Amino acid sequence: MEKTLVLKALADETRMNIVQLLLRHNYCVGALARKLDVSEGAVSQHLKVLREAGLLRGRRKGYFMHYDVDRDALRLLAAEIEGLASVERVPCTPARGRCQSASQGRPLDEKQGHSDGTGKGCHSNDSGRQAR
Repeated sequence: MEKTLVLKALADETRMNIVQLLLRHNYCVGALARKLDVSEGAVSQHLKVLREAGLLRGRRKGYFMHYDVDRDALRLLAAEIEGLASVERVPCTPARGRCQSASQGRPLDEKQGHSDGTGKGCHSNDSGRQAR
């Protein structure tokens, strides 16, 4: 699963509404169009994006394709986001070239500059560009 593709797919309000509907019941394009009050063509395009992101599965019932959410894909995304939320912050230290004033023991704002009065941001080099 490509996280950014999934997040972009879910970022659209209509696609998020489609996912929410499909979590409760599997629907075909026509039923989704009626529930969302949009054209079947628009629903088809949204479904395509969601399928390409790996969020939907389709199952043919007669002439119609009914869609369902791949809950494992949602769980995987939720685990990734939970992992992001649990990343611990590493304190900055001047000895390691990081952004903390040794005299004040607090992080510096790049706009404030260093405590030496130079007015340069923590990551600025001599040319004024940000060092990476």
